[in-house]
Amino acid sequence: MSDPIETWLDLPTFGVFACLTVVYGATALAILWICFGRLCGPRVKRFDGVVAPFFTSVSVMFALLTGFLASDIADRNRQAARAVQGEAAELRNIYTLSVASASDMSHIRASWGVYVRAAIADDWPAMARGDGADSVGAAYDKLLHDVSDPRIASDSSVAVHAALLNATVRLGTARSERLAIASDNTSDLKWAVVLILGIITQIAIGAVHLTKPRAQIAALAIFSVAVIVSLGLVALQEHPFAGDVHIGPDLIRALLKLED
Repeated sequence: MSDPIETWLDLPTFGVFACLTVVYGATALAILWICFGRLCGPRVKRFDGVVAPFFTSVSVMFALLTGFLASDIADRNRQAARAVQGEAAELRNIYTLSVASASDMSHIRASWGVYVRAAIADDWPAMARGDGADSVGAAYDKLLHDVSDPRIASDSSVAVHAALLNATVRLGTARSERLAIASDNTSDLKWAVVLILGIITQIAIGAVHLTKPRAQIAALAIFSVAVIVSLGLVALQEHPFAGDVHIGPDLIRALLKLED
C-alpha cells in the first residue's frame, strides 16, 4: 500500500494544491458547522471565553515547524544543485584535458560522450523514481577504465594523467551525491505533523470566535488560504529532480556543445 503523503507529494502542481484546498476547506467548513450549526452550536458556545493569545501559541508552533520543514527541503535542493554543478565542472575538465593533451584521446572523448548522453536520457527519469540508471553506471566504468590506462602517462605526461584520473574520480563522487540526494526524501512524519498542526490551528481560530460567525469565517478563510499557498509551494520542491519545480540536466546537456 502506497504512503498517502508520498502519493500526494508525487502529484502535479494542480493536484498538490487541490488536495490542500479540499482538506483545509473541508476542516474550515466542519468547524463552522460545529460552532454555529443547530446540532452542536448551543453546546459549543458554552466554551466561549477562550482569549485570542491562545491562538497565537498554536500558530507559533505551526509556523516554526513549517519553517524547519521548508529549511530542510531548501537545503536538499541546494545540495542537489551543487552536485550537478560539480558533475558538470568535472566533465568539462575531462574533455578539456583530453583535447589539450599531445596524445590522441579520442576514445576517452567517445566514452565521455556516452556518459553525458546516458546521464541526460536515463539518469534523470530514474532519479524521479529515487533511483539511478544502470546504463550511466556502466558508461562511467568504461570512462574510468579508459582514463586509467597507464599508457597515458608515457604518451602525455604524469601530470596530465593524474589530472584526468582525479577529475574522473571526482565525477563519480558528484554523481553518487546526486543519486543520494534523489533517493532522500523528507520524513513523512514531519509532513504529517505540519499538516495536522495546520488543522489544529484552524480549530484554535474557531475557539476564539465562538460567538462571531463572520469574524470566524474571515479568520478561517485567510488562514486557510495562507496554509494552502505556503505548504503547496514547499511541497513542489520536495523532490529536487522531479516534478514541475526541479533541477534539470541543462548544465550537463550544454557540455555537448564541446563536441561541435
